[in-house]
Amino acid sequence: MPFISKDWRSPGDFWVKTQEGWEKKKVMDCVKLKSCNSECSGGSDSEIENENSDNEVPPHCHITLKCTREIAGFNGLGEAVRRLDFRSSVRDGRRFNYVCSLLRLLVSGKGITSLPGGAQRQLLQMLEDVATQVSVSQQNINVLRGLVLQLGALLNQENQKCWGKPLGSQSLWAEHVQTIQRIQDIASQIEIKQPGPNIRPKLHELPEECVREIILRLTDYKDLEASASAWSLMAALISEQRVWRKLSHFHFTKQQIDVILEKMCLQDTKERHLNWQAIYHALRKTYGVPEDLQYAEVLAFCRLCRCLFWPSEGHPCIVDQCPDFRQRVLEAGNSNNNETQPVPPAKFLQYFSL
Repeated sequence: MPFISKDWRSPGDFWVKTQEGWEKKKVMDCVKLKSCNSECSGGSDSEIENENSDNEVPPHCHITLKCTREIAGFNGLGEAVRRLDFRSSVRDGRRFNYVCSLLRLLVSGKGITSLPGGAQRQLLQMLEDVATQVSVSQQNINVLRGLVLQLGALLNQENQKCWGKPLGSQSLWAEHVQTIQRIQDIASQIEIKQPGPNIRPKLHELPEECVREIILRLTDYKDLEASASAWSLMAALISEQRVWRKLSHFHFTKQQIDVILEKMCLQDTKERHLNWQAIYHALRKTYGVPEDLQYAEVLAFCRLCRCLFWPSEGHPCIVDQCPDFRQRVLEAGNSNNNETQPVPPAKFLQYFSL
């Protein structure tokens, strides 16, 4: 029996899951299908709704890359944020840093103030969700403090203006100011609580090998430097060349490393004599840290159906609806490796006219 799931991101449309994949249907088609299924199975509406809730369409958003005479449209930031369910992503540890990086780009400069009023409200609600999540989990406090400082600077900048107020009504901006003040209050009231005496083992009680394995899983050099200043044992472990060698090979390719070694006249030096910390910083300054490697999960863009989605949840793709489409794509010379591409926060904002 096909599953019917209402697409809350597109009012009036429904997604029907069949053996061939997801198919988009209009309201009347789904009403007929639902009544037919109810009569055939003898099940109640509540049973069907519970069944449909388990097969909800994953968050996704179709993007218009280029307007033509046949395809006319534009991409709205507020609509994309709602369709991709960014507010729930704040509570997902894999997506938290990605969402915060996006908010940081929007808050800096005049990003938020130049957006429509509805988009402003959604983004400030996301910021308040971030503050609440940080307060509850007591993690990523430095990320929240950076966003709060940017919001404070934004408020001071707007208060000093004689004209050219933000888009939207005065009452809407007054509501935004109250939201910003609530975010500042949440951030100022966060207190780090020490774990209880019965929680064992503590970090300083772990063997040196365990602490080393924790350090080897850090992908940001700033976290390494902060850890070194927090504990003498961590400082000794972080000074090991193995840590910086693995970090260099994680962020950069062998060709990039060879170029830097040649510039530093170290291509003939044995690996155990290399200063990998200096090599890593030289690589970082020359090439920059790849942005898509800084997050546990990054938005993906499907080239086949022009759709943004979260890789962990997938999306209803045109390939699922038309199995022959993939074969036609392969015959056209496109490989399966190029079907999706990562979308870092800066790339995500390029899809919209900000």
